[in-house]
Amino acid sequence: MTEPVRDDTVDDPDLIDDLQEILQQHYYAHVPAEDLQQWLLAEDPAALNDWQLFADSWHDLKEDPYMADGGHYRRRRHATFSAHPGAETWRSEPHQPHYQSLSYNPLNGGILRYYEPMTDVVKSSRIFAAVMNTGCRIFSRLAPESSWHIEAHQFRIEASHHQRGLPTPEGVHSDGVDFVMMVLINRYGVEGGISQIFDHRQNLLDEFTLCEPLSMAIVNDREILHGVTAIQQTDPAVEGYRDILVVTFKDRLRVAGH
Repeated sequence: MTEPVRDDTVDDPDLIDDLQEILQQHYYAHVPAEDLQQWLLAEDPAALNDWQLFADSWHDLKEDPYMADGGHYRRRRHATFSAHPGAETWRSEPHQPHYQSLSYNPLNGGILRYYEPMTDVVKSSRIFAAVMNTGCRIFSRLAPESSWHIEAHQFRIEASHHQRGLPTPEGVHSDGVDFVMMVLINRYGVEGGISQIFDHRQNLLDEFTLCEPLSMAIVNDREILHGVTAIQQTDPAVEGYRDILVVTFKDRLRVAGH
């Protein structure tokens, strides 16, 4: 599996300050893999030590049984966390179902979805902790009074000779949360998967492709819409896939109303 190129000698970059400014002005950000990697290593020089174990866990995801389009191209695991207002740390919560209303997810929403939990190995990894800490630092600055309900999703979207893979089968959407982080883990044997940013009139604002492990997109889910184009395999003899970690932050006061 592809690994990020390591550089353990970097200085502490101003990534959090930069992201705070970008998100306040534009409501989304595209972070190249090199920038995120440098930030993670500056915060924790051992952040990438268990990268391979973490990335390999995507081979153990379970098929999503709730696909209303009948597709068999998505695998996932899920976990729930929380963070106090202004906190730059987080804590694990008991495993619970994932829910989105039909207004946010007209394809698969409106029901409680019980996914297989993320494993303790994944949740206790240095790289996962580093990514989660980064999210808490960014969003505690943008919304310091929010107490966060956090959900993490491991996704694998598969593409084969008989089916395309749809990273966002619900189409252009918002997730009904406050902020969304999307971190690419790996992509193999596929083309497509273009991340797209829209305003609420569905005018395309920007598009880019997460290609390298640890490249990341962040969106203010209340202000803009997003989507990802389908992936297709590049070699008919080899099934391709796109692995991604999605972490959502939602003010706990909004959770009761979904």
